[in-house]
Amino acid sequence: MKIRDALAAQPAGQAVTVAGWVRTRRDSKGGFSFIEVNDGSCLPNIQAVVPASLPTYEADVLRLHTGASVEIDGTLAASQGKGQSVELQATAVRVLGFADPEAYPIQKQKTSLEHLRTIAHLRPRTNTFGAVARVRSALAGTVHQFFQSRGFVWLPTPIITASDCEGAGAMFQVTTLDLDKPARTQDGALDFNGDFFGRRAFLTVSGQLEAETHACALGDVYTFGPTFRAENSNTPRHLAEFWMIEPEMAFADLARDMAVAEAFVKALVDAALTRCAQELAFFEQRVQPGLTAMLRGVLEHDFVHLTYSDAVAQLAKAGRAWEFPVEWGKDLQTEHERYLTEEYCRKPVIVTDYPAGIKAFYMRMNDDGRTVRAMDVLVPKMGEIIGGSQREERIGILESRMRQSGLDPRNYWWYLDLRRFGSVPHAGFGLGFERVLQFITGLANIRDVIPFPRTPKSAEF
Repeated sequence: MKIRDALAAQPAGQAVTVAGWVRTRRDSKGGFSFIEVNDGSCLPNIQAVVPASLPTYEADVLRLHTGASVEIDGTLAASQGKGQSVELQATAVRVLGFADPEAYPIQKQKTSLEHLRTIAHLRPRTNTFGAVARVRSALAGTVHQFFQSRGFVWLPTPIITASDCEGAGAMFQVTTLDLDKPARTQDGALDFNGDFFGRRAFLTVSGQLEAETHACALGDVYTFGPTFRAENSNTPRHLAEFWMIEPEMAFADLARDMAVAEAFVKALVDAALTRCAQELAFFEQRVQPGLTAMLRGVLEHDFVHLTYSDAVAQLAKAGRAWEFPVEWGKDLQTEHERYLTEEYCRKPVIVTDYPAGIKAFYMRMNDDGRTVRAMDVLVPKMGEIIGGSQREERIGILESRMRQSGLDPRNYWWYLDLRRFGSVPHAGFGLGFERVLQFITGLANIRDVIPFPRTPKSAEF
């Protein structure tokens, strides 16, 4: 039986078998040992009361330390101690694997998150990372439930691509060329004709362009998968490998894009509050006081809408000495986004109509010729959590924007075909899954909400 189910069961003499890993063992002078066991199914441990009369007590039970794995038979009973309502009166203890207390790197005392990143293969056994994993799993299910219930079609987009969606060039190259002796052309350049795909190929930074192909046939689609950015950023907000959710909607404008984005954020927050109450209580106590109230505020209020120009004007008169000076035409930084959400509006904010020069080529140009129909969803403590836009459906303007971004339209012939053949208004957005997990758990570093973080100079495990 899962420990989660055992703790919720009626304890009147029910015989059960639980299995898990020892968190602590303490011995009583009265001839008992108390073993705290957790199997990862929930935050609380179950306490097993093990009598010294068991045949394996001297040989096995007294050798149990943190990290050992056990299987315990017994009967559930109302607990006589504090902190738990149910305990297990053990009738048999089978040790599945001992753990050397001198070598096991996780002990009962608090261990820093930085140290736990160096033992990412074991950190899921801690309360913090077990809770993160359960929240992540619950929210992943919510992603599919949200879009499927609204008639969206899930689309698995390629991990390997020849297209630079963002136009920033920060992409990981995929190659089978001999790196010691790569083939070269007559002018000395690398010869990709002999590479696996016969051309330059990369890990994807986004599935958006491919998603547009299916949106322009099926109406509403969404992606949910890994993406990769080769940015040399060692900040608490950046990863080289992370998961993205990217819905794309045909016959949609920016207004619908914003409405779906707001509903999506609220659905994720609501799922965390209703399905992961124990975990959020733990994060509120150990990580971010006031976390639950902040999340409930997201559900209770409509998001504020501000144009980029209005946001810049408000920031300019805020009377702050910004680390990054505020100026029209420059992107908003985290300090600006947090001020807008935490002090000026005191709730999530959707900023729209950004300058074209700081946004991607595929965003629809506004009639002013200076701004695009883009939107960013900003939340307290975090800043930007979603970026989206209405897409440029006019082929001439799109080709011009590509050239301005240093992209050759010939490499995007298939993307331009969507504008040649039955073009329609369409819109979409991207949500970084790890960003929303940071927001919901309150954890300060994005490396702590993904099982195996990939960052510059770090690709362990």
